[in-house]
Amino acid sequence: MRDTPKMAICLYLHLTLAFSSVVWSLVIWSGHLQMGFGLMIPALMWSPAIAALVTCRLLGRELRSFAWRWPKEKYLAAAYLLPLAYASVAYGAVWTWRLGGWNSEFVGLVAQDFGLNGLPPWGSLTLYIVAMSTVGMIQNLSMALGEEIGWRGFLVPELAKQMSFSKMSLLSGVIWAAWHSPMLLFADYNAGTNRWYALGCSSLTVLSVSIMLAWLRLKSESVWPPALLHASHNLFVPGVFAIPAKLSGIRLNSAQLWQ
Repeated sequence: MRDTPKMAICLYLHLTLAFSSVVWSLVIWSGHLQMGFGLMIPALMWSPAIAALVTCRLLGRELRSFAWRWPKEKYLAAAYLLPLAYASVAYGAVWTWRLGGWNSEFVGLVAQDFGLNGLPPWGSLTLYIVAMSTVGMIQNLSMALGEEIGWRGFLVPELAKQMSFSKMSLLSGVIWAAWHSPMLLFADYNAGTNRWYALGCSSLTVLSVSIMLAWLRLKSESVWPPALLHASHNLFVPGVFAIPAKLSGIRLNSAQLWQ
């Protein structure tokens, strides 16, 4: 098979569609992203990686083309902290302008889940945040890496060979947003809002974040910074900021997180 950027992109996207469609079909059939004990989430997130691996195999490429090299620490630090920065601004504005309140029910559930008698609610919440920021990050990274091997490890460099950074980041973001759409429109991958409204908000977020992810991938020449930023976003935005924040009576759960 002839190895050209266009051929590689076409083959990769077709394989990603094929592998993802299997998971989409099962989730849409059940109507719930958490079906199968939640195992469909990592299965879907690793579909782009499997597609990239098969593409490289068919094209005769080596696996080191995914840029496994360990990057400079500044890129890892930026990847970890960026979601904290923009989430702090967004939710800080929500709390400052009283657009949302504090979800005391969630804090109570955290204290109950830890089951540490005598520990005040704020202590349990602090323990929750520390656990999420460390062990939770490892768990999220194991799933986010699947997407990033495909989208930023394979697709972004191939697109960068043919177009400018702005066009490449926009196109990769549109493809990534479209990949999320079946779960938003036909399953429960939303916060209980109108499906088309959820699709618009999700697509805008994905397009914005894709620029940062693409920049980190090309600048660091490594797949690890975008994987870490992806994991950090999935952890901090819905798991640390959105759940404690009670926004218009909407309560999020793990089936409604941006992946």
